[in-house]
Amino acid sequence: MKSSKRKTGKVVTFGEVLMRLSPSENRKLQQAQQMDFFFGGTEMNVAASLAKFGLKTQHISNVSDDLVGDAAIAAMRQVGIDVSAIHRVDHPLGLYFLEVGSSARSSKIAYNRLHGAFANISPEQVNWEEILENCTHFHWTGITPAISESAYMTLKEGLKVASKNGIIVTADPAYRSNLWKYGKNGHKILKELISSSTIFIGGVNEINEILGTDFTYSKDDFIKASKKLMEECPSIEKVFDKVRTGLSASWQKIYGQAWTGTEYLSTGELEITSVVDRIGTGDAYAAGILYGLQHFDDQKTLDFANAACALKHTILGDANLVRVEEVLEVMEGNTGGRIKR
Repeated sequence: MKSSKRKTGKVVTFGEVLMRLSPSENRKLQQAQQMDFFFGGTEMNVAASLAKFGLKTQHISNVSDDLVGDAAIAAMRQVGIDVSAIHRVDHPLGLYFLEVGSSARSSKIAYNRLHGAFANISPEQVNWEEILENCTHFHWTGITPAISESAYMTLKEGLKVASKNGIIVTADPAYRSNLWKYGKNGHKILKELISSSTIFIGGVNEINEILGTDFTYSKDDFIKASKKLMEECPSIEKVFDKVRTGLSASWQKIYGQAWTGTEYLSTGELEITSVVDRIGTGDAYAAGILYGLQHFDDQKTLDFANAACALKHTILGDANLVRVEEVLEVMEGNTGGRIKR
């Protein structure tokens, strides 16, 4: 599966849709009398961001067959995601609670998702041949195969079809040890699925988790780790990584780095001194990579993804609701936040 020629077209994402419940104004849950809610999920967040960028996106998932599922579908439609392959099932929508931290106090999350609508998805529910017929890019993360064995098997079928059809597959491994509850070895499964993917969105930490290596976080070891990953998973052509320095819950610095197979690339560091919402920032970075793969060279793709990630820190909710023009402005150094009239 090689993607040497740039392709443009529909992006398909596959993963859970979640409801997020969160007290406002940085309150702890025990202080809250009411909560805001948002719909998200790491792969859906990527689809939402790409739809705002003007790309055709389709998300594949299960949602509950009730008023909560109705609201989730409405939220996806509102941002422009094709929901024609979303299934309604007799299981509750997964949800999570978020306490938004501030300064030295970290944000905290509690999930309720392991027996929800998406955990009960099955391969026969998804017609991958039909869904991927006009698709050029397929995105998945390591959260999906961790949720249930049936979610893993459904994703595996999708990757088979994507590989057969020469589709560019972007993989964000996102290993979460607390999710792998059904008796499978998460590292082994992720390596198997990454071996059917084209673009790796992750860095040394993710490579060490998957391969059992012990590379450090230096530039040289990032290159060595990327080469080792490509040796172990030959379908991987490029590695894009986001590097974060957290000075506090409210103050973050980020930059991007990449190994293209022949060249090391990096971006300048962007600083966010008043974080509004950290949820979905990695998904915003992944969406920036996916958009860049269709429109830019590797360096500009990396710069675009880093700027998109920075902007998501300023957006309340799970999805990055900014336009391409806003990302390009940050790329060009316009970070002063002047009012636009």
